[in-house]
Amino acid sequence: MNAPAKAADPQIAHPDIIVRRIPFKFDEGIDPVWNSARPEWSHMVNGASLTMPYLEPFLIKTVREALAQVDDAQLKSDVDGFIGQEGAHYRNHRRYNDILKRVCPELSEVEDMLTADYAKFQKRSLKWRLAYTAGFETMTIGMTEWLIRQRATLFAGSDSNVASLVLWHMVEETEHKNVAYDLYQHLYSDYLGRSWGLIVGSFHVAWMSRKGYKRLLKREGRWGKLRSRLALYAMVARFVVHASPAMLRALVPGYHPAKVSDPKWVQLWADAYGDLPDGAIPLLDTNDPEIPAQFAA
Repeated sequence: MNAPAKAADPQIAHPDIIVRRIPFKFDEGIDPVWNSARPEWSHMVNGASLTMPYLEPFLIKTVREALAQVDDAQLKSDVDGFIGQEGAHYRNHRRYNDILKRVCPELSEVEDMLTADYAKFQKRSLKWRLAYTAGFETMTIGMTEWLIRQRATLFAGSDSNVASLVLWHMVEETEHKNVAYDLYQHLYSDYLGRSWGLIVGSFHVAWMSRKGYKRLLKREGRWGKLRSRLALYAMVARFVVHASPAMLRALVPGYHPAKVSDPKWVQLWADAYGDLPDGAIPLLDTNDPEIPAQFAA
């Protein structure tokens, strides 16, 4: 039996969740190694991008189904914003992934696995699926902190289209970081279930991303080279070091995503985007080592 639904906590801040339907475009000849100084990192991001058109529709279906059981007006509004943002994310990633697959057709094998996994997950209970959703969204808080705070290291000198896509995605993950957690708590408020969802959601997406970047590295002949493998493991270690604190915080009783301070750059990005006309593509100046929040002319 579900726990009684809880009303939204009036003391928890509810930031605006703005649905920005940005039509990112990618040159058909774009180099999958979009950061020439960090090819292994480039493919780690490519592997994660490959999962988005399968992961995010699953998240959307889950919260939409849960929404039918919600009568809290604030939470309903937040869930609507979550759905709009996640929909825009996966459509842009799909356009980029289509180009990657022309370079590396083996990526379709991973897409088939993702299709099968999420079809299987869809048969699970709503509580399980919502725990997965809330768990994955919690992990992205740590990933966002890392990508934004170390953007100079990870994105400087890279292809502006890919860097801008990824960092836009992270900004919006920050804007809706409370939603899946609040929805799970509203319907179930089950600490153990949410903790299990954090582990399952995070590691499933990381594992499927690995299947993607492994194929890309094999295609380029890097997978079997010790130097490349060590560079890859160093980047994976950085991810673990920076994502783990967010996951550990989430296991502490009394945790709420709203208590996590956002990088200041997130608000600077949002302020800069507000001055752009509708339909404009906000491309960051990756030639500036600091990658400021304002967009390249």
